[in-house]
Amino acid sequence: MGSSILQFGCTMMCPHGGQVQVTPSQNKVLIEGQPALLASDVFLVVGCPFIVALVPQPCIKVSWTEPATKVQINGQPPLLQTSVGLTLSPQGTPQGTVLITGVQTKVMAQ
Repeated sequence: MGSSILQFGCTMMCPHGGQVQVTPSQNKVLIEGQPALLASDVFLVVGCPFIVALVPQPCIKVSWTEPATKVQINGQPPLLQTSVGLTLSPQGTPQGTVLITGVQTKVMAQ
């Protein structure tokens, strides 16, 4: 069984409350009027307040694993609700997984 494809407009947050902002790289495949999100899109985190030993260590970007394996959009796999977004610090250290809400439920993929 498939999982919902992520679309621009779904809400994504780092585990510390920072907002994930995405710049979709394509606008030809729309889901409910919004671009489907691809693993190759740029995902930046803004407003992460995470601090370690009094040193700010905010989440700044997201690296994705487990995108769709049987569907491609412009030669790239779309992201699914089951995809895992790892937030990264400025040094590239994983800091947790992205929390996702507001995902459409009409278009599925594997």
